[in-house]
Amino acid sequence: MSVAPSTSGGAVRSRVRDRRGSSRRSPRPLGRSSATPWIYLAPALVVLGGLLVYPVYQLGLISFLEYTQAQVSGGEPATFQGFGNYAELFGDREFWRVLLATVLFAAACVVSTLAVGCALAVLLTRVRAVPRLALMLAGLGAWATPAVTGSTVWLLLFDPDFGPVNRMLGIGDHSWTYGRYSAFLLVLLEVVWCSFPFVMVTVYAGIRAVPAEVLEAAALDGASQWRVWRSVLAPMLRPILVVVTIQSVIWDFKVFTQIYVMTNGGGIAGQNMVLNVYAYQKAFGSSQYSLGSAIGVVMLLILLAVTLVYLRLLRRQGEEL
Repeated sequence: MSVAPSTSGGAVRSRVRDRRGSSRRSPRPLGRSSATPWIYLAPALVVLGGLLVYPVYQLGLISFLEYTQAQVSGGEPATFQGFGNYAELFGDREFWRVLLATVLFAAACVVSTLAVGCALAVLLTRVRAVPRLALMLAGLGAWATPAVTGSTVWLLLFDPDFGPVNRMLGIGDHSWTYGRYSAFLLVLLEVVWCSFPFVMVTVYAGIRAVPAEVLEAAALDGASQWRVWRSVLAPMLRPILVVVTIQSVIWDFKVFTQIYVMTNGGGIAGQNMVLNVYAYQKAFGSSQYSLGSAIGVVMLLILLAVTLVYLRLLRRQGEEL
């Protein structure tokens, strides 16, 4: 009677030892397999390194040199300035005015884009298939339109002599690009027009993933559409809203084409200048390539800070990075 239990107990202990031994040996093949994704990504990383790391290195290097037309033509050697270009840049009141205008303009564009995109995403869930398809095709068409083409079309629409908008509003030959705020408003409308489709499609996909029972329960409780969005949809779509917000900030902060085309290089006396256009004017308009590079480095650092905030928010929400 006592033999069988001891035999079974020994078998159990041997199986436990086998499992422990296999668990100890398991990290070795796991370590080998963890390098496999990096092997597949290596060619792409090499290409991206050449296309991104080297230009950023050159940008940073030129920002520490005296690099003007004389150095470009080879007439004078490039001399090391240290942080002299940054000191000159930060001591320029025009830079701080342009930076403030860029931040305010980007914030207005982001808020407007999110408002329009989210509202149309909710609308897509409430219309039939044919209007939904037409709205999505129209939005994707605006999104796919090149920035130069879209800016030119908006200038024609708001042209003081031949534009249909002035005739419809009955304001005669009013020039939208003459005043500072009206020019910024016109550019903002164009930026929102070409940016809202990304927000609309992304948020619409997130809404479709929300269980129908949740929305039905909110409707049965008598919640209004605004209350449903604020108390039900927005909290559930927070990861998606964080993504579209951060990407909109990055896109709108570095707007160049719309401002340059629609305000003819920054408006009258630079009244509609933003950082990207300001860097272009410094580098290629004044041949101060080192100052233009310094502005580019400052913009890069600002956008990196925004990206780090985005990653930190994702970590707080438990998202895998």
